Amino acid sequence: MTSMGLEARIEDYLAGRMPHASDLRVSGLARISGGASRETYRFRLSWQESGALQSRALILRRDPPASLIDTERRIEFEAYRAFFGSTVPVPEMLWLEESSGALDHPFFIAAEIEGFQAAPALLWTEPYLAAHEKLAERKWTILGEIGRSDPAVLGLTTVMAAVAPEACWSRELGYWEGVLDDDQTEPLPITRAAIRWLRANPPPPPERLAVVHGDYRTGNFLFDQTGEIHGVLDWEMAHLGDPLEDLGWSLNPVWTFGRDLAGGLVPNAQAVAIWERSSGLKADPAALQWWTLFNCVKGQAIWVSSARAWIDGGNREPIMVYPPWALQNAQDRAILKVMGHL
Repeated sequence: MTSMGLEARIEDYLAGRMPHASDLRVSGLARISGGASRETYRFRLSWQESGALQSRALILRRDPPASLIDTERRIEFEAYRAFFGSTVPVPEMLWLEESSGALDHPFFIAAEIEGFQAAPALLWTEPYLAAHEKLAERKWTILGEIGRSDPAVLGLTTVMAAVAPEACWSRELGYWEGVLDDDQTEPLPITRAAIRWLRANPPPPPERLAVVHGDYRTGNFLFDQTGEIHGVLDWEMAHLGDPLEDLGWSLNPVWTFGRDLAGGLVPNAQAVAIWERSSGLKADPAALQWWTLFNCVKGQAIWVSSARAWIDGGNREPIMVYPPWALQNAQDRAILKVMGHL
């Protein structure tokens, strides 16, 4: 590993990407807390171009030594690019680097959307408390717009793996069951019972294939005091599939934050109604229950994988050990709740 500081290495990299710029300077480089699947930094880039001093706030997302989930950075990058400028608000993607030479690990750099919040804890304080209804309306309207989008028109069918409509459920369940098989450190009888039920009661094929964000929840978007959403973040698990998968993840009981409300904001039925109006799709109750339970299994697999990365020493960041400590028991209880056994 080079002894050159990260700021200088970013400057060197961007100098090669910005041939018309000179005197590039990186300042204010700071690690953003969280980022179990990517290391995330914010910084300000200043440079001279056409005789004028210019400056821009940027975000660096770099692969860590070991991740909570294994994902393809190109898929995340292209998902952001596909939705940029649409009714789904996302930050602008600027540069993708898939080699490890410049900054030791693959990474991408994006424009920062400044001045807004992502932390769910703020939502239970003033002045955000008064904005829950508006925030819920925007949250599930945007999710419906993602589910309504045409992956081919977005250019994402060449990036994301194809899947037959009738195979959406089995591909996703098989993948996350495999993660559990590989990474669990102790028996998970409740999760395994849920998997048996899911396999015995498969959902119908989706009305249409769509882009699935994969982690659409309170905490993964930027909001303001009025309830407006300015950026949907964390597309690292994006893929093609059943749009009900995203709706089910947003209804996972672990995301109620102890309030027994969808995303901690509104009753489930209200969230589903907003999504249906926006997406133009019908959330069949039985199919939605299947996908909600599946997402409880998926969540458990993510927490288990995080614990494994910590135990094996691949990544000792606190964010890797916090999810299994905080959420494994809660996810078991969520499984029981969705199955009607809590």
